[in-house]
Amino acid sequence: MLGFYRWMTRGFGPSETGASVEAIALRCFGLVYLAVFLGETFTSRPYPGLHGRGAAILVVTIAFVAAVISTQPQRSDLAVRRRIASLLALTAAAAVLIVAQPHGIWTAAPIFVAIVAAMRLERLTGVLTLALSLAVLIAVSAIANHGSGSLGTSTSAVLIFLTVRLMRQTREQRDAIAGSRAAEARAAVAAERGRLAREMHDVLAHSLSALALQLESTRLLAADRGASHELTREIDQAHQLAANGLQEARRAIAAARGEELPGPDRIGVLADAFGDQSGLPVDVQVRGEPRELAPDARLAVYRTAQEALTNVGRHAAAERVEIELVYLPERTVLVVADHVRAGTPPPAPVSLNGGCYGLTGMRERAELLGGELLAGPTDDGFRVELQLPA
Repeated sequence: MLGFYRWMTRGFGPSETGASVEAIALRCFGLVYLAVFLGETFTSRPYPGLHGRGAAILVVTIAFVAAVISTQPQRSDLAVRRRIASLLALTAAAAVLIVAQPHGIWTAAPIFVAIVAAMRLERLTGVLTLALSLAVLIAVSAIANHGSGSLGTSTSAVLIFLTVRLMRQTREQRDAIAGSRAAEARAAVAAERGRLAREMHDVLAHSLSALALQLESTRLLAADRGASHELTREIDQAHQLAANGLQEARRAIAAARGEELPGPDRIGVLADAFGDQSGLPVDVQVRGEPRELAPDARLAVYRTAQEALTNVGRHAAAERVEIELVYLPERTVLVVADHVRAGTPPPAPVSLNGGCYGLTGMRERAELLGGELLAGPTDDGFRVELQLPA
């Protein structure tokens, strides 16, 4: 029987997301109140039993408890009509108990109706529901010559209704203030992102654009003056790097402005561009059922693949590169591994504690998302593995 009062008092604190002083106080009050009235029910004459009037009292008491449970006060999404119907059913059961057992559990009904009406119904609806319930119970009590007890209980119910209603309004005001502060914080973040995007556009993107144009002019000038094929090829590759950097800068600017971020779906394009630039074969494998990742996780996967391929181009004497993206039930795994020819000296060790923009940045990004980044040499190359929780 104690279980049903946990249903009665759960969720009555000022915040549904965590415990509060008010919620704990109401739960304790509910348990004590229930114990007192159940004690009165089973120690008052006539006693609940299995025969005659006692059986009727037992059945109505069970209906009383069932009506309490059906109101589901711990839920904020229950239909208003259903909750009101349950409260009225509780009132009807209490009215029968007034006649059948005047000193029993029925006196808990006005208090319970007051708490639920104050916490889960709109102000006018709650007032009308409580008023109807009290009117019925006072009228039945008067007919059964128990008017003095019903008036005292009704007065307590009204006071509790006003108190709990004040607690609800306080909670709603606090939630509104918290929501306003969160909105202000989001606006500040958006403004800062906009400022950074403008700075990147005015400085980085402009410089890369000018560099790409200058390299293109240099390539044409070199070709016009009969420069060697190796020199024009190197200039052309430098121009391509500048153009790719400009493209990435524009993507970063778009991301800072809240536009769509690159993700796993662009790894194939990234691998193709790297293969064309480096001349290395790049094999891309996707295993498991692809699923939509959070924006930060999407970007982490893409940037890790991008950084790993950049390191292959800079530091490795690779023969081929393999990229594997695996969707597991509990995590998403990206592996980028390069393979060198037999007899090639091992690559220089890459520190995860080095510069700010290499694998260190990828590791920090992974850890912020609850994952990890593993990087190290293998028997025939170097391997980078990113693991993110699903």
